[in-house]
Amino acid sequence: MAAAAAADAAASAAAAAASTSNEADERWSPRCVRYIDVSVRGYCAIDENGTNAVIRWADVQGLDSSVSRQIMGLPILLKDNIETRDMPTTAGSLALLDNAPGRDAPLVARLRAAGAVILGKTNLSEWANIRSSASVSGWSAVGGQTRNPHALDRNTCGSSSGSGAAVAAGLAPAAIGTETDGSIVCPAAINGIVGFKPTVGMVSRTHIVPISHSQDTAGPMTRTVEDAAIVLSVIAGSDPADPATAEADARKVDFRAALDAGSLRGTRIGVARFLTGYSAGTDRVFEANLQALRDAGAVLVEITEGPDMEAIGEAEGTVLHYELKADLNAYLASTDPTQVKTRTLADVIAFNDATPREMGLFGQETFIAAEATTGLNTPEYIAARETSLRLAGVEGIDKMLSENNVVALVAPTVGPAWSIDAVNGDHYLGAASTLPAVAGYPHLTVPMGFVQGLPVGISFIGTKWDDARILSLGYAYEQATHAIRPPTFARSADDLPDLAPLLAPHGR
Repeated sequence: MAAAAAADAAASAAAAAASTSNEADERWSPRCVRYIDVSVRGYCAIDENGTNAVIRWADVQGLDSSVSRQIMGLPILLKDNIETRDMPTTAGSLALLDNAPGRDAPLVARLRAAGAVILGKTNLSEWANIRSSASVSGWSAVGGQTRNPHALDRNTCGSSSGSGAAVAAGLAPAAIGTETDGSIVCPAAINGIVGFKPTVGMVSRTHIVPISHSQDTAGPMTRTVEDAAIVLSVIAGSDPADPATAEADARKVDFRAALDAGSLRGTRIGVARFLTGYSAGTDRVFEANLQALRDAGAVLVEITEGPDMEAIGEAEGTVLHYELKADLNAYLASTDPTQVKTRTLADVIAFNDATPREMGLFGQETFIAAEATTGLNTPEYIAARETSLRLAGVEGIDKMLSENNVVALVAPTVGPAWSIDAVNGDHYLGAASTLPAVAGYPHLTVPMGFVQGLPVGISFIGTKWDDARILSLGYAYEQATHAIRPPTFARSADDLPDLAPLLAPHGR
């Protein structure tokens, strides 16, 4: 009886502590089916709804009660290409299954220092979706297939698939994703949450499995813009080991404090019409939300012609091939050779060829193309990087902003989630991600509505280091629309209320 009474008293004390904490508690509380350990504000230990979003849960030890900040106690998940000292980092590949060098990436160290609780690692598109152009997004050999919580037969996009699905499903209120081109904003939009790709160089990439030092960045994936701003304020900052972040300390601000619900009033925003047209349903939702922007006071300027996207894409492909080989080889060389036997990209290719599970769904033609490159001093690479950065940045986004006297661009982020197709791969329609990804500029997606019951997002894109303004514009839009809604975990999109009556026989 005494032991039971003591246990009850301890539970009551923990519950009381949780109930008396600051306003962030409610914001950080996950929506989920089972909570455990109220000392970390409750988090889901089990994904009972079948999203398969989390590769592994951490052994949470509790909080440092001496820390008291906005992010104190935040349960957060990390994409499994971001190193932590207490868990392996696999990038979804069996070649890295035992990769546990015992070090925190600087962004993880920042989160821990601020009082965040690292819950675990999320599934991802293997190798951040760079192995093949015919992949099945959301699949990795380690984690299997991630599923969209709005309809479990639908894709989560990639490569931060598990981060998007986990936040949407309520497994955690926030997650960290990484993006080279679309890998934060696409899964955020398709899973119906907020995703922010910062300016490249705002957040350290050290100890993150790389693709491209020109385009890689980590960023927050959350249910609200305010939450994304809070997380970014913690993870942003300079890192001596990552030269791209040299200006980050000077450029970062308190991103939450910079949010202004009235920031759209009188603000000129360019409507990037050249980034529409691939999904009629998404375009209809976008049109309705343009009116919402006008109602919030924005002055919209039509932009019908953009830069040469074909030329940008071609140059980007060359850059990614060259940098993948150089950057991945450097990362693999930094790992423990007793844990990671594949020491180069060539070794990984050979490993995949010898491992049936790795090659059962799609190939590795992008890896092979990258392995054929001949170094970052090659004229082909140097020319491609200059071309891609110029066309997407100075002669792309910056030129459109200047010539149209606007401060940001808006466009649909991506179409609604496609069916998971393990036979034929992804059915990708189009997206707004490439321009800001190649330029290295900030890109925010915010939920804007639904197409036949599946979520879609609106993109806010700005110039380099304009992260605070882009977040603020997205926040003002979000406060005017509140388009997010929780998922239903429908077995199929065919079961969603928008579709099921149309698919049934007439009269039933």
